[in-house]
Amino acid sequence: MNIEIKNALTVLQKDDRIDLKKTDVYITGNKIASIGQRPEAFHADKTIEAEGKLLTPGLINAHTHSYMSFMKNCADDLPFMDWLFQRIDPIEQKMTDEDAYWGANLAILEMMKSGTTCFNDMQMNIHMTTRAVKESGMRAVIARGLVGSGNDEAGASRLKQAYEEMEAFRDCDRLRFRLGPHAPYTCDEAFLRIVAEEAEKNGLGIHMHLSESKTELENCKKDYGCTPIVLANRAGLFDHPFVAAHCVQVNDEDLELMKEKNVSVVTCPASNMKLGNGFAPVPKMLEKGINVCLGTDGAASNNSLNLVHEMSLVALVHKGTQESPLPVSANEAFRFVTVNAAKALGLEKEIGSIEEGKKADLVLWDLNRSSFWPVNNPISAFSYSANGTEAVTVIIDGELTMEDGTVLTLDEEKIFAETKSIMERIG
Repeated sequence: MNIEIKNALTVLQKDDRIDLKKTDVYITGNKIASIGQRPEAFHADKTIEAEGKLLTPGLINAHTHSYMSFMKNCADDLPFMDWLFQRIDPIEQKMTDEDAYWGANLAILEMMKSGTTCFNDMQMNIHMTTRAVKESGMRAVIARGLVGSGNDEAGASRLKQAYEEMEAFRDCDRLRFRLGPHAPYTCDEAFLRIVAEEAEKNGLGIHMHLSESKTELENCKKDYGCTPIVLANRAGLFDHPFVAAHCVQVNDEDLELMKEKNVSVVTCPASNMKLGNGFAPVPKMLEKGINVCLGTDGAASNNSLNLVHEMSLVALVHKGTQESPLPVSANEAFRFVTVNAAKALGLEKEIGSIEEGKKADLVLWDLNRSSFWPVNNPISAFSYSANGTEAVTVIIDGELTMEDGTVLTLDEEKIFAETKSIMERIG
């Protein structure tokens, strides 16, 4: 399909610069064919008049658990370990595979409607989130959550499931895969070493929760004599492309190690605040040159999958905690959900910025909304005044998935009915 986008105020990123230019963008197949100049012999199957619209790369949610979306607002105002083991784990024990499928559909619906076109997911029920992604037109990087002790049968079984899923969906270019050891408190060091060996053997990246809470930090020091960051490196995990979710409880030595090993960090401010875990030291991470991205975490702990809301939090929180207006600018927050996230997922040559030859993952935002108006600085607006509802048209892999605010690839009423039924049954 050839798509012509006319007269869009377009976000163009180069190195650390973000420029805005009113121009036309031409899409051929699943790629951006040209910016500004109509390609020779180009015939548009679809023309989108984008006067009064802002064109950005699709936003990238670098850490979430999409299947949990139907758990929204059912485990609130609890300490982290109580939230996880007393409320969330019992719900997950009652879940069916089909529940996970509908949860992922609800998550994709919410993400797409607020401008997210790709997400990095850790899930439990193989073939369910991947199926939802494939059917909806969304893009995702999937890790089956891994839990194990040494070479125990449970850990080996989960690894086997991860490979089965990779094989089953190898034909979908919008799906990529990583290994997903859950956390230091659910995977012992011996099992983490096995995961590192598997990553080496199969050329895979790794996605893991690290240093999320004080309890995790204290227990890791008690059990292993080191921080979770040092443990992960000692087990060989950092020798592979690594995405570390949270990293709230880290010290300067941890930060130096993550920088040395090119670890990408995903900060999840809403989830970390809601569970009382604190804030990742993002200003320090930026000073050290660590690649920082932004994630929502799952809807059970956020309780939203809206990256625009998260951009606001990450830009404001650190100004308050540092008592300075300078940490984490609006431009930096925008980079967290575009170029930085693409780099973290190994997709920087394909998505994350509007460039000729890259995949056409694009979002049009309505500038004629009170939240954007007057249009003084649209990038600042994402962090300081927008709310995510301004997304009107979404293109993923060159295909229209949302037009004029209506998602074309999902049955919204069906999703609502199914997820309501799930919670009624689970109680």
